[in-house]
Amino acid sequence: MDTLLQGKVKTNIFTQKLKESFNPDRSPPNLTYMETGTILIVDHNKSVLASLELLLENEFSTVRTAANPNQITTLLTTTSIDIVILDMNFSAGINNGNEGLYWLKHIHEIHPALPVVMLTAYGDVELAVKALKNGATDFLLKPWDNRTLVQKIKEAYNNKSNRKSSSKSKNSIVGSGNPNKPEMLIGHSPAMLQLIKVVNKVARTDANILITGENGTGKEMLAREIHRLSPRNTRPMSSIDMGAISESLFESELFGHERGAFTDAYESRPGKFEAASGSSLFMDEIGNLPLALQAKLLTVLQNRNITRIGSNKVVPVDIRLISATNKDIPEMVKQGLFREDLFYRINTIHLEIPPLRERGDDILLFVETFLHRFASKYQRPEMRMHEQTIEKLRSYHWPGNIRELQHAIEKAVILCEGNVIRPKDILVKQTWKPQTTSTVPNLEEVERQAIETAILQNNGNLTAAAEQLGISRQTLYNKLKRFKL
Repeated sequence: MDTLLQGKVKTNIFTQKLKESFNPDRSPPNLTYMETGTILIVDHNKSVLASLELLLENEFSTVRTAANPNQITTLLTTTSIDIVILDMNFSAGINNGNEGLYWLKHIHEIHPALPVVMLTAYGDVELAVKALKNGATDFLLKPWDNRTLVQKIKEAYNNKSNRKSSSKSKNSIVGSGNPNKPEMLIGHSPAMLQLIKVVNKVARTDANILITGENGTGKEMLAREIHRLSPRNTRPMSSIDMGAISESLFESELFGHERGAFTDAYESRPGKFEAASGSSLFMDEIGNLPLALQAKLLTVLQNRNITRIGSNKVVPVDIRLISATNKDIPEMVKQGLFREDLFYRINTIHLEIPPLRERGDDILLFVETFLHRFASKYQRPEMRMHEQTIEKLRSYHWPGNIRELQHAIEKAVILCEGNVIRPKDILVKQTWKPQTTSTVPNLEEVERQAIETAILQNNGNLTAAAEQLGISRQTLYNKLKRFKL
């Protein structure tokens, strides 16, 4: 039998089996239990979404839908998803499955172990095999048989749950009651997508990591996410603020002490290194550590053992070091303020978190998350953002980054008189105040100030601000990007 004929036979067999399994006359399964997980259905056909949602809402506790695959990143980074049903074709006239394969790869870049069941109306053996080779859990055709579809979806979900149960300790999150919810909201800006790729690679190693970024960008959250993804997550991550430790307490806090070693040492106590042995140790604000103490820290990191104050016993420690700072360590090294050998010791992998103003529409993810969190906390479930409020939030430069945004949303939820948060409810610092000066500012600065003033006067409404300035909305967007406002 020639190759072409073999292919036709295989295709016919495959098609026949599908016809047998996808009998529309069959009744839906009579299952007596509901899965507790969340399922995400992504399909451009809204009728398909409605049908699948109706079918699966009795089988899963939560069913989320998306007609546009561009929503995938937002949903995966803001919601705990347990399984995805993904269409393979989204554009009219295209049926090669490449769009589905692209989004399949994208999903696994965010959550490598997330089960994805592919769904298409243009199935054949080659496409099915290609999807499975690219990491799909299973493959189904439209029109589907209800019983078969539910069975396949539940099998994929239960296989994931079984894997999770077998490694429950490996998937636990420090400080969280939900083992599926990441500590850090990643976002979908190019900078953050690149960052999470690196995080997924390095988290599973024991390499020392240095996290840098402005205040409020989420350095500690990222450290906890790295620990969560690491093999060391069976034990809680230990944290210490290096900038808050006085020189007199440095050795006691980090290395521990024996009873009677000094005044007020009423009992023996292990230090941070000893307590974190077998886990991760997060050293925040390491750039604030005085030069005299840096040598002591370097010795421990090199030898991987400590000696408690008041003891001669050497105690080996096994830690994964994660450090963070908002300072320019290389510049401090040049100025003699930070030891070069210590810098190289803590900086095996460098992760830079971009400020919120450089992350595009990632801000909307945080707004949604914080609004939901505080509306629930303060029992105001009907709260929502006015369109002009969104514009104001997007146009503000957020010098305090995520932390400032979080506080702004919380205050707005508390102070808002109705259910709609309006621009006046967002209490942020004014970005520019006109000042009387004897010097003539340059033209670029005048333009920047005029834009900031117009945005403030119009409560963040960019359309109204553009009209006031006498420019188009697109021109205003371009200038905001140019001035990094």
